[in-house]
Amino acid sequence: MTDTIRLFVAAALPPDLKAYLGQARQAYAHPQIRPVPGQNLHLTLFFLGNVPAAEVPSIRQTLAQVAPRHQPFTLTLEQLEPGPKPRAPRLIWARFSQNEAFSRLSQELTQALSEAPPKQEKFIPHVTLCRFQKAGRPPQHLPQIAPTETILYPVHSFALWQSELASPHPRYTVMEEFSLGVG
Repeated sequence: MTDTIRLFVAAALPPDLKAYLGQARQAYAHPQIRPVPGQNLHLTLFFLGNVPAAEVPSIRQTLAQVAPRHQPFTLTLEQLEPGPKPRAPRLIWARFSQNEAFSRLSQELTQALSEAPPKQEKFIPHVTLCRFQKAGRPPQHLPQIAPTETILYPVHSFALWQSELASPHPRYTVMEEFSLGVG
């Protein structure tokens, strides 16, 4: 049996943004909603899933080549809301305004790391804050919460993260960080 490792590419959140999101998501306290632990909050750029451990060096090399081709960028928090489909949500996310630099980076990572040709998809910058319990009826009439002041999220790097499935939440470990625009 081949050893596999569960991986994704994501940007870490600065402490002040984590604190703000942790406070703001309290508006979604409900028995059917499970908050993501603060240490697990991140901005996903590409989810690889289970890959053979032998491929990790090649993935790291690809990420080291992609990072210098993209400049740091800043995202603006738009709102906290149920998503990704408003009529059939499965989570609560902090959605950021569309950002061309984020979209270009996500697209290049998808093209570089996908086994199959990627679909032309719209990349929505977001952080998953809570997930709905699988059992039971999802809560109805959840609020959309817009910040009362401008909340900025500067992204200067991304990292290769390992995800180890555990109960009640997965454990995430940053394996290696890659700075944007440095090359």
